[in-house]
Amino acid sequence: MKRIGLGLMFALQAAALSAHAQDDTTTAQLAQQCFACHGPNGNSQNPVYPVLAGQDWRYIYNELMDYQAGRRTGAVMSAVARTLTRDQAIALGNYFAAQKQAPLAFTPDAARVQAGHKIADTNLCTMCHLGDFVGQNEIPRVAGQWPQYVTKQLEDFRSGHRHNDGGSMTSVAHNLTDEDIADLAQYVANLN
Repeated sequence: MKRIGLGLMFALQAAALSAHAQDDTTTAQLAQQCFACHGPNGNSQNPVYPVLAGQDWRYIYNELMDYQAGRRTGAVMSAVARTLTRDQAIALGNYFAAQKQAPLAFTPDAARVQAGHKIADTNLCTMCHLGDFVGQNEIPRVAGQWPQYVTKQLEDFRSGHRHNDGGSMTSVAHNLTDEDIADLAQYVANLN
């Protein structure tokens, strides 16, 4: 069993290295199609679309594969993901992971930020998203993410519209009120 785990770890590392080996110009050109919605270098300027800059490459890769397989749905993203090869999805993940996240043009509501911090503590959010919500591996960085985007994702997890989380976010979001979601969204956006 230990050998299988080590083999899987080495395979993932090899996949990451193969993405780095791809032509940087080709990857940058491929990433340009993402800029229309996700902003220059993945710094979304539209609160409907998530910031990709600084996101872990594995999270981006997994989400693209989920769109491609229909585990996550969205007309535009599903169509885009279907055109990508595995190596292109890895390369895009690495490209956006290497970009610097810019501060949001967002002024948080201090009361909501404080309430959101308490909700995050109560729900043990940092067990998966880590301190300051920087994410890890397949768990997304949500620090500095648009509150409107975070709100929509939490609502989708709560309603069951989004379910590509292995059940973790679905079970947490199930117990959140609209007010809780708004407070959490303000809190994580504030962590930029």
